[in-house]
Amino acid sequence: MANIKSQIKRNRTNEAARNRNRSVRSALRTYIKRVHLALDAGDVDEAEVALRRAGKEIDKAASKGVLHDNSAANHKSRLAKRVAAARAHLL
Repeated sequence: MANIKSQIKRNRTNEAARNRNRSVRSALRTYIKRVHLALDAGDVDEAEVALRRAGKEIDKAASKGVLHDNSAANHKSRLAKRVAAARAHLL
């Protein structure tokens, strides 16, 4: 445990940020999971709706610093590629 007053305050701030980031990351995983579940069920239309929502949440997480910008782009790219492949498979 820190004895220095400024470090005690910093620890409190870090803990608040950690909890906030954890919440955002958890929600992000949920939105990504919805895309995967829709694809696994074969519902491409639902997957596209879920992809739009997931993309928005991924961008929001990147803007808050929870995800790195490149990491966010990679997540979006992989999801979009998977949805596009499912769409092409139907045609």
